[in-house]
Amino acid sequence: MNSRRLRRAAPLLALWLAVAAATAGTIWAVDQDRLTFTQLYKSVGVLGLKFSDRVLALQGKPVTMRGYMAPPLKPEADFFVMTKEPVSLCPFCQSDADWPMDIVVVYLQKGAALSSNVDPIEATGRLEVGSQTDPKTGFVSLVRIVNAHLKRT
Repeated sequence: MNSRRLRRAAPLLALWLAVAAATAGTIWAVDQDRLTFTQLYKSVGVLGLKFSDRVLALQGKPVTMRGYMAPPLKPEADFFVMTKEPVSLCPFCQSDADWPMDIVVVYLQKGAALSSNVDPIEATGRLEVGSQTDPKTGFVSLVRIVNAHLKRT
């Protein structure tokens, strides 16, 4: 290739490389913050559930999970339980020892409203892990997505 052709092709090549790099970074970022129910725990034993390395690495960071909204404890609640599969009863737990492996508590952004739905949803917010008792309701949780916004899928 002569130098004149190379000079003409260089800006197009640079543009193509920039677009490819930007797109690859976006795809990687989207995959990186997506979390599934099967990725929550590393093991289950006599001492309880052990969080996966992935969950511990994502703690405090934005994540997106897909699941189903269980019926809320009360209509004016600012949170709901997201389940792997649709349920008709709220999977309320007495303690974290009874915590099912396939639920996550989702605390909504201020002003967001709950609505019953049987279709899958995506919740995006900051991941919190560890036993916590909601001071208003006494609901015990191990995994939470806080300041979440919802998207119907």
